[in-house]
Amino acid sequence: MTAIDQSRTVAVVGTGTMGQGIAQVALVAGHPVRLYDAVPGRAGEAADAIGARLDRLVEKGRMDAAARDAARAGLHAAAELAELADAALVVEAVLEQLPVKQDLFTALEEIVADDCVLATNTSSLSVTAIAGALRNPGRFVGLHFFNPAPLLPLVEVVSGFATEEAAATRAYETAKAWGKTPVRCTDTPGFIVNRIARPFYAEAFAVYEERGADPATIDAVLRESGGFRMGPFELTDLIGQDVNEAVTRSVWESFFQSPKFTPSLAQRRLVESGLHGRKSGRGWFSYEEGVPRPEPHTAPATEPPSHITVEGGLGPAGELLGMIREAGISVREADEDQGTRIVLPSGGQLVLADGQTSAEFRDVVYFDLALDYRTATRIALSASEVTGWETLRQSIGLFQALGKKVSVIGDVPGMIVARTVAMLVDLAADAVAKGVATPQDIDTAMRLGVNYPLGPVEWGRRLGRSWAHELLDELHARVPTGRYAPSLGLYRQSYVRLEKDEAGT
Repeated sequence: MTAIDQSRTVAVVGTGTMGQGIAQVALVAGHPVRLYDAVPGRAGEAADAIGARLDRLVEKGRMDAAARDAARAGLHAAAELAELADAALVVEAVLEQLPVKQDLFTALEEIVADDCVLATNTSSLSVTAIAGALRNPGRFVGLHFFNPAPLLPLVEVVSGFATEEAAATRAYETAKAWGKTPVRCTDTPGFIVNRIARPFYAEAFAVYEERGADPATIDAVLRESGGFRMGPFELTDLIGQDVNEAVTRSVWESFFQSPKFTPSLAQRRLVESGLHGRKSGRGWFSYEEGVPRPEPHTAPATEPPSHITVEGGLGPAGELLGMIREAGISVREADEDQGTRIVLPSGGQLVLADGQTSAEFRDVVYFDLALDYRTATRIALSASEVTGWETLRQSIGLFQALGKKVSVIGDVPGMIVARTVAMLVDLAADAVAKGVATPQDIDTAMRLGVNYPLGPVEWGRRLGRSWAHELLDELHARVPTGRYAPSLGLYRQSYVRLEKDEAGT
């Protein structure tokens, strides 16, 4: 099954921002495009707006005038739904209300030809449920574009329970022909991106609610250590707290209130207070003119230790050993493998976040996971009231000697980056195990859809098959709500790897 031919008409119903964006994508790809909106006059206004955007592309040198003229000639506003009769593909971008979408597609089914593919751009409703009202649900598919559609490459091609393979493949190949990067998935709440991305927000909010750190510090750690482009507090302020919380709540409810997706009470209070982020002037941060952004907590400069002793390598943080030597700090290696830790001159220990807490040990400082310890500019440390001051001071000085800013946070299990990444890896493993999408499509979706520095499947491989499982197992022991219980998919991954290791393969 190939892409829809460029000569065939693509119709877009709903002419808001997303509808206009999808129409522009199809138009630039060479299709005749018809726009329809239930509100009289809206389709014509949308056509004018798209034409103006094409003019700006020409002005910026991103499109030549001849292509612009051809595209504008192929764009038409439809006054009646019946004018979409010759469409080979109809994409809907109307209100996120199930009855509205069902009524629309029921009407379209009486108008378009039997070979026309019907597609919804829904981000929160079930593709299967929308198609349930149709007499031929086999040709119905989800085509979830990301906003702004002309710029963002990702398109989730979603197969409902009754979607035929031919329709899904035709939609996939058409999106690809339009210059997009399509990924395929089954009809699951949140599809790929909105399902797997929930821990990026939820774990940051949980650390905040546990009084582990303030929003500015959590954001800085995830950016500067985790490699994420934006922190979750600033990102949800940009998205809109009401919008982000609604998506989280929708996924949670669709999964029968699974603890894996429990919404944040702190975020709910923001929404109830009308503090929706940038658009309201205040969310987690204030956007009023003249109000400075809060700075992340950064420890003052202190002297590094003269030497350290390493026991058991450092696992995913192993590259630190070379960096420590390069900084002129003597590294001694213990004869016996007694764990995975750094022993400081104070006698205290510096340990990579593993889901346990400092309060459980006599004198331990935890340090957080980094995407790349060489390029990371900030490292988080975690200590408790029983941690010796000299051990904390030497830990701070050690990372400062490596050129890092240091943020000391509260004694929260799993810290910030480590627990976030472990949960992302877990949800990805769960999605793969349940046939939601392939590992490759999941990684592509998360890199392109939300700009993650690594796809969660690849991240899990780099950290070791059992790393996320072991950290979440420890977290689950300390927070036994079910939220951190490793999924069956993650358990199987870890178990298979352990079996292979024991067999020497």
